[in-house]
Amino acid sequence: MGASFEVHVTAGTREEAERICTAAVNDRVAACAQIIGPISSLYRWEGKVEKSEEFLVLLKTGEHRLDELVSLVKDTHSYETPEIVAVPIEGGLPDYLNWIAAETAEQPFRPAS
Repeated sequence: MGASFEVHVTAGTREEAERICTAAVNDRVAACAQIIGPISSLYRWEGKVEKSEEFLVLLKTGEHRLDELVSLVKDTHSYETPEIVAVPIEGGLPDYLNWIAAETAEQPFRPAS
């Protein structure tokens, strides 16, 4: 099992967040996804401070699929510069981390019963 990551992405609408999540899980570049929000975001853009309502997406993936996940988000996102932050998962329930690896494998792995 390789390293696992939680990838944070913000989206401008719930529909966009759901589209990103569905594509990532369907393409097996993420094992699962959660949508939180709406949230309030404050940021500097083109020289001024902006405030907007966004939705936070949390995606779990393996190191072997991280680049593909980043590409998928960039290709499907409406923002010019979307927030895509990958945070290494330093610990957790081994069975859960194994599940992330299995669900993001090129060919699905199913443990023997």
